[in-house]
Amino acid sequence: MNAYDKLCALLPLQPKTWLITGVAGFIGSNLLETLLKLDQTVVGVDNFATGHQHNLDEVQGLVAPGQWARFHFIEGDIRNLEDCRRACEGVDYVLHQAALGSVPRSINDPITTDGTNIGGFLNMLVAARDAGVGSFTYAASSSTYGDHPALPKVEENIGKPLSPYAVTKYVNELYAEVFARTYGFKCIGLRYFNVFGPRQDPNGAYAAVIPKWAAAMIKGDEVFINGDGETSRDFCFIENAVQANLLAATADDEAKNEVYNVAVGGRMTLNDLFRALQSALAENGKRYGTQPVYRDFRAGDVRHSQADVSKAASKLGYAPEFSIHNGIAKAMPWYIENVR
Repeated sequence: MNAYDKLCALLPLQPKTWLITGVAGFIGSNLLETLLKLDQTVVGVDNFATGHQHNLDEVQGLVAPGQWARFHFIEGDIRNLEDCRRACEGVDYVLHQAALGSVPRSINDPITTDGTNIGGFLNMLVAARDAGVGSFTYAASSSTYGDHPALPKVEENIGKPLSPYAVTKYVNELYAEVFARTYGFKCIGLRYFNVFGPRQDPNGAYAAVIPKWAAAMIKGDEVFINGDGETSRDFCFIENAVQANLLAATADDEAKNEVYNVAVGGRMTLNDLFRALQSALAENGKRYGTQPVYRDFRAGDVRHSQADVSKAASKLGYAPEFSIHNGIAKAMPWYIENVR
């Protein structure tokens, strides 16, 4: 039994109150589902800027009525300090997922990205500190590695940021470090590497590559690849990210006030990803035979990304259960059922 299995066995015996910001989003709603199934009390806050009510409705249908009754939703905005204070009242652990993601979005609108990702983050730190929460786990980003060329990415070695989004996520880490030093506040940052899975929105200009391509294939539309297709990423299935969040929130103090990579430790090119999605679709009885369309490289994108997850493994007990291929296989039926 690994550290996560032990934690999942322990939590129902010692229920706590958790706050998830961005609870109606992709990662937030998956955290909500897991915590409710573990009989935890959950407070969730979202302003539906990128989250969706249908994500919450889906979770409600997947948990027992008594478990759903443990969920309290606040429609609020992290840019409003009072909303943050209200959400943090009586909370043991904060899982801060609310943010405006997407490198292209930040390039097109850096002011809104800054207001949410930095101003909202600082509001949450202040509110959580003042409420005396036990720990504050936040969504950091692999974009923080910027132009540092080395692979795999090791937490201590970062380069220059390549987008406004990357700047905001690095500033989050700096603020968390200052709060730890100045106030003795316990934080952990999780540098996500291309998380994917059920309830990830396939629509819109800023959709992530896996849901966007899966939806295009299911509908028989063209798939567009930015660049030559040899750009590579460490794609991480959502259940690995959920595991990292719960382990981080409940970690011993010596593991706190650090940042950790959350990924698999592998790497897949976009060309290989295209073929993997094709294969997973075929395994579900659907065929996609159209060749992808190649376009220019996208501004702000790094060429290759791969994580070293040994620090999270040694300090948190993180043991990713799903490989890239296994994650795609598990996600594809959800895409088929939900893409419209």
